[in-house]
Amino acid sequence: MSIAQMRYIIKPISNRAGINKTIHPHQLRHSYATHLLNNGAPLEVIQSLLGHEKSETTRIYAQLSGRLRQEFYRKYF
Repeated sequence: MSIAQMRYIIKPISNRAGINKTIHPHQLRHSYATHLLNNGAPLEVIQSLLGHEKSETTRIYAQLSGRLRQEFYRKYF
């Protein structure tokens, strides 16, 4: 599926959801990776699901949310 096709599908869905801004496929990919990581999925699994060869690439997408980052900070520092 092309990016243009994805945008065509995403636009009416985001409108129905009441989202008043443009949603890009890349944002969904980033959110997917971040949610997986924040819910305990191993980085290697996320890497495989996203099709990345290097884990460094996956780390760019899969950043911890601010809430989880604060919890880890409080727990370990």
